[in-house]
Amino acid sequence: MALATRTDRRSSKVRTRWDSTIGKKTVMAVSGLTMLLYLVAHVMGNLKIFFGPQEFNHYAHWLRTVGEPFMHYEWTLWLVRIVLVVAVVAHATSAYQLSRRGIKARPTPYVHARHRASYATRTMRWGGIILGLFLIWHILDLTTGTVHPGGFQQGHPYQNVVDTFSTWYGNVIYIVAMLALGLHIRHGFWSAAQTLGIGSRACDRALKAIGDVLALLLTAGFVAVPVGVMTGVVS
Repeated sequence: MALATRTDRRSSKVRTRWDSTIGKKTVMAVSGLTMLLYLVAHVMGNLKIFFGPQEFNHYAHWLRTVGEPFMHYEWTLWLVRIVLVVAVVAHATSAYQLSRRGIKARPTPYVHARHRASYATRTMRWGGIILGLFLIWHILDLTTGTVHPGGFQQGHPYQNVVDTFSTWYGNVIYIVAMLALGLHIRHGFWSAAQTLGIGSRACDRALKAIGDVLALLLTAGFVAVPVGVMTGVVS
C-alpha cells in the first residue's frame, strides 16, 4: 500500500510539472537541445559527401554498424531514431500546448503591437511547421525512397543525394527548410538556455551570439550539399 501511495505521488508530481508552463518550456528546451546535438553530428556527416562517393557511402554503412558486435546491425541507428522521434513529438506537443495556452490567456490582441515578440513567435511557429513537413518529405525521399526522383538505390546514399539535388524542387524544398532551421535555432537556442537557467544578464549577449553562430554554421553546412550538386562540385 505504501509503495502504491509513493508511486501515485510521483505520478502526480510528474503530471503537475508537465501541466505547468515552466514544465512544458523545460521539455521544449531539453528536446530542442537534444535535436541540436543530433544536427551538429548530422551536418558533419553530410559534409563527407565532398570527399567522394566511397567516403560518403562508407560513412552511411558505418552508421548501421556502430556498436557491433555488442549491438546488432542497425540497432544503434534505430536507438538514435527512437530518441529523435520522442524529442520531436515532445517538442511539437509542448510548443502547440504553450501556443494554445498563450492564446487563451490573451484572447484580445495588444493595443500596441509588440513587433519583436510577435516576429519571434511567428518565426518559431511557422518554422516549426515547415520543418515538420520537411522531415516527412526527407524521410520519404532519402530513407524509404517513396518520393525519391528516379530510381532509389538501396545502399548507395551518395547517388541518392545527387539524384535528389539534381531536381529544382528538391533544392527548393531543402534550402527553404534549412533557412527555416537556421531561424529556429537562432531564437530557440537562447530561449532554451534561458528556460534552463543557463547564464545571466552579463552573458546574455554571449548566448545570443552562440545561437547566431550555430544557426549560421548549421545552415551553411546543410545548404552546401545541394549547392555542391548544383554547381557540379558533387556529381
